[in-house]
Amino acid sequence: MHAPVETSRVLVAVHAAVAAAEEGQGGALWRLAEPGRQLDVNLVRLSPGAAVAEHVESELDVLLVVVEGDGHLDNGVERQPVEPGSVAWLPRSARRALLAGPNGLAYLSVHQRRPGLRIGLRTVDAEADEGGEAPWSLDRVCPACGRLAQEADARYCARCGEELPSRGAL
Repeated sequence: MHAPVETSRVLVAVHAAVAAAEEGQGGALWRLAEPGRQLDVNLVRLSPGAAVAEHVESELDVLLVVVEGDGHLDNGVERQPVEPGSVAWLPRSARRALLAGPNGLAYLSVHQRRPGLRIGLRTVDAEADEGGEAPWSLDRVCPACGRLAQEADARYCARCGEELPSRGAL
């Protein structure tokens, strides 16, 4: 028996998805959720003046495509303006922050999918490399994409823009 063959198809009209969101709604408006995919894609909207705090993504390159609004990409050296149609490459290990302008900012964030959790025996080396997260840092784990915020006081996920849990919610 052969596995089903995937077909190409349109998944979302990004302008319609942004327009359909409630006024003032920020964070991830849409996510690629197709089983077996190799990419993660998020449609994220930042409210006017909102920001994704400066951070470094150590594992993945990210492609950012601005679909609505405007703002700035801050790479730690300079602030570069972004507007609809801007495409930015955010290489892994590069410092970055994203600042929404007065009209807010909606963008697609595209990167390789992170491997899922695996069940199996761990080697001694793996135990040394993968200590896990301390229970007191669970409020820094994004409920939408699982990324651990590097900043102890982060309120939003730097990858997908989702609001992080409050300390009292855990």
